[in-house]
Amino acid sequence: MELNGKEINEEFVRNIIVEVLKQYNFEEETVPSAVSVNTGAAPSAGVVLKETGTAAAGMNKDEVVIAVGPAFGVFQTSTITGIPHAALLKEMVAGVEEEGLKARIIKVYKTSDLSVIANSSAKLSGSGIAVGLQSKGTAVIHQKDLTPLNNLELFPQAPLIDIATFRTIGKNAAKYAKGESPNPVPVRNDQMARPKYQAFAALLHIKETEHVDESRQAVEVVLQG
Repeated sequence: MELNGKEINEEFVRNIIVEVLKQYNFEEETVPSAVSVNTGAAPSAGVVLKETGTAAAGMNKDEVVIAVGPAFGVFQTSTITGIPHAALLKEMVAGVEEEGLKARIIKVYKTSDLSVIANSSAKLSGSGIAVGLQSKGTAVIHQKDLTPLNNLELFPQAPLIDIATFRTIGKNAAKYAKGESPNPVPVRNDQMARPKYQAFAALLHIKETEHVDESRQAVEVVLQG
């Protein structure tokens, strides 16, 4: 991939991030380095999802859809803070199942917009509830009869979402599916998280968007391993 004639590779990305961090007096060592991003054209060997066919509208009122973005688990395999996608999904599924419901995972190709991923997937959910996930870890709980920019709970700062929080997001989504009104999932607050990760988050979103295919329908996927 090229930007203004310059090839985007890991070294190019790192240099941009270092320059941004210098503006906020961060040390170079704070550059996020654990995230698995495939900057080439071929999928990563760390695929965690297997496609099983076009995603149909669910009929089961006891299901919660977990919808992921187009690069999830293939071209990106961990969140912005290095949480493996496979581990993230296992925790979120476990959270749903703890509430006595079932999780169905689908992959959305038509967009990288988190709100649209979640809202369109909620319309495929038997319960009308879905969790949308971008590859970098941003998440939202959505409901089918809301507009895309409205939602039940939004988690916009991926660097502040740890593995336990993903499990709780799954639990809350299941509670909404059961007609309950749970307390919002608590998240950490760090005013410096945005400047520290902003450049890297933007790049990850660019990489996600690169794999958008508006001609492809959402597909059912199963977690491998």
